[in-house]
Amino acid sequence: MTQTSGHVRRIAAAGAYGVGSLTAVGAALTGLLVGQAMLARRTIPLAEAPPPRCDGRYGTGHDGAPIVLTVLGDSTAAGYGADSARNTPGGLLAAGLAEQLRRPVTLHCLAVVGAESRSLAPQVEQALEEQPDVAVILVGGNDVTHRRPVGEAVHHLVLAVRALVEAGVEVVVGTCPDLGTIQPIHPPLRWMARRWSRQLAAAQTVAVVEAGGRTVSLGDLLGPAFAAEPDRMFSWDRFHPSGDGYAVAVAALLPTVVAALTGDDHTARAPHRVGEGVRSLPDAALEAVGHAGTEVSAAQVAGRDRGPAGAWAQLRRRVWRRTEHPTDPSHVRLQQEQAGVPLE
Repeated sequence: MTQTSGHVRRIAAAGAYGVGSLTAVGAALTGLLVGQAMLARRTIPLAEAPPPRCDGRYGTGHDGAPIVLTVLGDSTAAGYGADSARNTPGGLLAAGLAEQLRRPVTLHCLAVVGAESRSLAPQVEQALEEQPDVAVILVGGNDVTHRRPVGEAVHHLVLAVRALVEAGVEVVVGTCPDLGTIQPIHPPLRWMARRWSRQLAAAQTVAVVEAGGRTVSLGDLLGPAFAAEPDRMFSWDRFHPSGDGYAVAVAALLPTVVAALTGDDHTARAPHRVGEGVRSLPDAALEAVGHAGTEVSAAQVAGRDRGPAGAWAQLRRRVWRRTEHPTDPSHVRLQQEQAGVPLE
């Protein structure tokens, strides 16, 4: 854990803002960002429009013992902004998982709107009662908007991942998305939100992989589509994704969930795409932040888990493929088909 903490601290230091005479400016801008985020959140009537409940059995036409899937985290994990249960991340993941593995899936979505990383402990406690096969965690955005220290946020995430892994649960974490793509956060503060988001995402990657989980970088995965088609990719509140937006994210997450459950890492034996391969974990984390849709998992080199720069890690890009027209509806549909995400 000492080496992990050191890598997290170095990432945090590399992303630090405001030194010397800029400290006061940085503090003032931080206050403005928090105030702006709070103002944006006030426009979302949470009590009047909770996310659709997506818990239940999926893939009931398949035989075999059901796979138990739990989804933990914040409003993104809960599917706030989706218009139906089947368009939430949990619903899309469960249906896609059932289709890929030809088995029924029992979904327990324990995510809470507004949750920060420090809110994961009770969710994990509930999840363990369900004896899940796999847990998917989406968290980090609220840590950024509330300016929680990176080390503090990552500490709580590591505790959650470790508790699940020690119970024999496969864990996949979708790292902090790029809040610079969120419309209620306007320039010049948007670039700061992007920087803080990436800083947290990189630290999450290092800590989660060291704790025995896998990560998928969400980053600006939805950025181009959100910018080109905000009415379709954003929900009505202009803060959370719509069902289409969630489908793009799930298309990146689902292959990693399948691989975690089956132990099928055939992608590693296939010819590497550009940017794939083995790196030191800190290097892999920083590279994944810049390439949304990248999976990072533990790896070995010459039978060893660690090298001179720390743990080894494998980068894979299983589904997300950038094209000249990434926002075209047919491209979004192709991503869903590749991942086995049910289509309307």
